[in-house]
Amino acid sequence: MEHKEQMTAAKLFNKVPQITVFFWLIKILCTTVGETFADFINFNIGLGLTVTTVIMGIALGIALFFQFKSKKYVPAVYWITVVLLSVFGTLVTDNLTDNMGVPLEVSTIVFSLLLGLTFLGWYLIEKTLSIHSIYTPKREVFYWLTILFTFALGTAVGDLYSEQLGFGYLNTGIGVLVIIGLVYLAYRTINLNSILAFWIAYILTRPLGASLGDLLSQPKANGGFGLGTTVTSVVFLAAILGIIIYLAVSKIDNSNEQDVAEAVVKGESSRQVLMQTISVIALFLIVGIGGYQWRMHSVAPTQTETSLTGQLDKFVSLENQLNQDAAKKDYSAVKKDADQLEHDWDADEPKLRATDSKGWTKVDVTIDSVLSSARTSHPDAAKINQSVTSSEQVINKVNQ
Repeated sequence: MEHKEQMTAAKLFNKVPQITVFFWLIKILCTTVGETFADFINFNIGLGLTVTTVIMGIALGIALFFQFKSKKYVPAVYWITVVLLSVFGTLVTDNLTDNMGVPLEVSTIVFSLLLGLTFLGWYLIEKTLSIHSIYTPKREVFYWLTILFTFALGTAVGDLYSEQLGFGYLNTGIGVLVIIGLVYLAYRTINLNSILAFWIAYILTRPLGASLGDLLSQPKANGGFGLGTTVTSVVFLAAILGIIIYLAVSKIDNSNEQDVAEAVVKGESSRQVLMQTISVIALFLIVGIGGYQWRMHSVAPTQTETSLTGQLDKFVSLENQLNQDAAKKDYSAVKKDADQLEHDWDADEPKLRATDSKGWTKVDVTIDSVLSSARTSHPDAAKINQSVTSSEQVINKVNQ
C-alpha cells in the first residue's frame, strides 16, 4: 500500500522528463547555447561578464520560480530552466577565472567537492538519487543544485583541457565523446549503475556541448568554423524550440506509471553501487591527474622561465594595430585584428600560464576587455582606445 501511494504521488507530481534520445540531444543543445549565448551577451552586446551574470541570474531565478510552482513536468518551463542554468553555470566559472583569478584546477576541485557533497546530502536525506522520481520540493532542490554544479564543473574541466592544456575544441570534444561512449558500454555490458552512468554522462555533456559551440562559433584562425556566437546561438535556440514543441505535443518524455513505480520500488545493492562509485572516481582521478601532468610536461618540457618578462611584446603590437585601425574607423579590420589577437593569445596560453598563472590571468582579463570592445555590435574608437590603453598598462607591468 505504501509503495502504491508513493507511486501515485510520483505519477502526479514527477517534474522531470523521461531519459530518451531527445533528452540527451536537447541537453547538448542547451549546453552549446550556454557557451555561445554567454559569449554573445558578454562580447557582442558588450555588457561585460559581471552584468551578464547578474542578468542571467535574475532570469534563472524567474525560471526556477515557475518550475517549482508547476505541479508536473512542463517541457517549456523545464528546458528553459536548463538553458539558463547552463548559461549561469558557465558564467560562475568564468567569473571565478577571469574576475577573481581562481585557477581552473582549483575551480575543478571545488566544484567536484560541492557536487559530491550535494549527492551525499541528497542520498542521506532522500535515500535515493533517482532521476525518475523528482516529486518532492527537497528532491527538486537537490536536483537543480546538482545540475548547476555539473555545468560549473563541466565548464572548468572543459576550459582546463581545451584551453589551458591546449588540446583545442575538436580534440576535447572527441575525447569527451569517447568517454561517454565507454560509460554507455559499461552500462550495457557490465551493469554499471544507471544513476551513476546518468550523472557521469550529464557532467561530460557540458564540455562536449561547449566544445561544439566553440568549434562552430570561433573564428577560423582560432580553429573554429567562424559562424560567430550570434548565428550559432540563434540556430541552436531554434533547434531547442523545435524539440520542445515536439515534446510538448507528443508527450513521449512524460514519465508513465510503470517507470515511476520502478524508480520507487526497484533498487540495487548499496554495497555494489558504492563500490562502482569508488571505482569510477578512482579511475577518473588516475586518468585525469595523469593526463594533466603529462600534458603540462608536454606543453613546457624545458620550461626555465619564471616570469612573463619579454614574452608579451607581440601582444602589445597586436593591440596597437587594432587601436590604429579603430582610429581609422576601419572596423572590419578591427574585427580581424581581434581574431588574430585571440588566436595568438590562446595559442600561447598553455606556455604562458605554466610560467606565471597569476600574471597570465591579469593580462587575460584585459585582453577580454579589448576583444569585447572590438566585437561589440556598435564599436566605438574611443572605447577601444580606452580598453587597449588599460590593457597595455597591465601588460607592461607584467612584461617588465
